[in-house]
Amino acid sequence: MKLSRPPARQPPETIVALIDVVFFLLVFFMLIGRMDATAPFEVSPPTATTGATMPSGGITLSVAETGALAIDGARIESGMLMEILSDRLAGSPGTLVRINAHRHAELRHVLPLVGRIETLGARDVVLVVTPETAPPSP
Repeated sequence: MKLSRPPARQPPETIVALIDVVFFLLVFFMLIGRMDATAPFEVSPPTATTGATMPSGGITLSVAETGALAIDGARIESGMLMEILSDRLAGSPGTLVRINAHRHAELRHVLPLVGRIETLGARDVVLVVTPETAPPSP
């Protein structure tokens, strides 16, 4: 009796190489593609100036981390802000207003103030910032 060996089977086609190529293409297009929306016109963001001398005079509006407000060091209720500012700005139109907000104050407490102050006729609205300091060396 003669036993014959079955014919050798061809190994199945491997798709590992194809998966690698698809992965590299995916990474390539993610790196070269733009993921953000572009404006239909040119936008030049403003430049912050730090270390410049703060203009003197005007009104200083302070915003706490919780959103509490104070004008020139006197705490006020948020509902009274526009009335107090309109009285102060009516006496001297074109007054400078500084907004000094706590570093952890949310933007929802600060940004609406800028628009509301501009509608009252303030000459400039200045946001007070602190320059970032270098970490102490060991």
